[in-house]
Amino acid sequence: MNFGRGPPVVLNVGGTRYSFSREVLKDFPLRRVSRLHGCLSEQDVLEVCDDYDRERNEYFFDRHSEAFGFIMLYVRHGHLRFVPHMCELSFYNELLYWGLEGSHLDYCCQRRLDDRLAESRPYYCPEEPAGDAGGDARAKGRRAAGGEGGKWLERMRRTFEEPTSSLAAQVLATVSILFVIVSMVVLCASTLPEWRAPENRSVEEQSRIIEAICIGWFTAECIVRFIVSKNKCEFVRRPLNIIDLLAITPYYISVLMTVFTGENSQLQRAGVTLRVLRMMRIFWVIKLARHFIGLQTLGLTLKRCYREMVMLLVFICVAMAIFSALSQLLENGLDLGTKNKDYASIPAACWWVIISMTTVGYGDMCPITVPGRILGGICVVSGIVLLALPITFIYHSFVQCYHELKFRSARYSRSLSAEFLN
Repeated sequence: MNFGRGPPVVLNVGGTRYSFSREVLKDFPLRRVSRLHGCLSEQDVLEVCDDYDRERNEYFFDRHSEAFGFIMLYVRHGHLRFVPHMCELSFYNELLYWGLEGSHLDYCCQRRLDDRLAESRPYYCPEEPAGDAGGDARAKGRRAAGGEGGKWLERMRRTFEEPTSSLAAQVLATVSILFVIVSMVVLCASTLPEWRAPENRSVEEQSRIIEAICIGWFTAECIVRFIVSKNKCEFVRRPLNIIDLLAITPYYISVLMTVFTGENSQLQRAGVTLRVLRMMRIFWVIKLARHFIGLQTLGLTLKRCYREMVMLLVFICVAMAIFSALSQLLENGLDLGTKNKDYASIPAACWWVIISMTTVGYGDMCPITVPGRILGGICVVSGIVLLALPITFIYHSFVQCYHELKFRSARYSRSLSAEFLN
């Protein structure tokens, strides 16, 4: 098989050969294959594949050839299904190896995979996506060649990035959680009128000291994680690291503003910007996502289901446009002798539509005409149906994300148990 033009690059997967041009490899849908384009040395190549023939420019992968054939059908046509008579978990391991996920499967196969994972959750652990045993051995050899410095950096990186990787990582995660909880408690308590009273000036000063200590810990943690990270650019682009910066930076900006404007100046008292910056400390609570699988699952689900979320928002917006216009017309636009001032405009009616579709119903505004009430009933039923349609897709993705993160946590927990026993 040949794809594209230019000097051919041959992939030999379990004895089946595929020929590509190097330009095709650059943007190839499979992450493992696309990594070959950026390899600058044979050592880099062997981190991706099992063997390499320089003369024929051929890369060898000791993987299931039939499974890769089905994956190539996905690359060509955009549909990914299970290989007949092949274990779903084995095929799932092949997907992880090549850089795909269960969410790329067609819907019927996703349900089969979810059921299979649910049945074998206590016993199954997916393969490490980085490669096979040979690749792990070569990686270990290179780390050993790097000396104690490389081992120390790798251990530090895992300690700060994987809370379940070692006993020290668990202790560090516990301390970080305590700092987050303390900072949130102080933030909430600082908004109480009693704390801001003139006679409680000392309490306010103590809260600022606690805030400074927490910020110092978060800053040191972020700096150390940046130093020990393998790829500094990738570190900066990660969402959780961006949230860390958003949570830490406002404190230093507020300190600088206090220095330049003065502690008791009128600008300091009326500074809306300063109050907004201080309230941005609420982002610290998102730091708990590093240590709790539930929050990680939520974030990963939202990342994978952004199409379904956009579809849900489109459904709601279309329904809001229709029902708000009709309700404004029936309640206020027509001269029926009774005009409902709450529906004086379409934007005002949008509020009623959104609380009705989500079945919240605050009761602050409601239709008073018979046609308006009939429309309200239709609006509520439509909201239930429209909100339920994308939920199934989001639910299955949530289950899959939870299983993946749970398996990864279990893998590190087993390594922690082995470390403790040794």
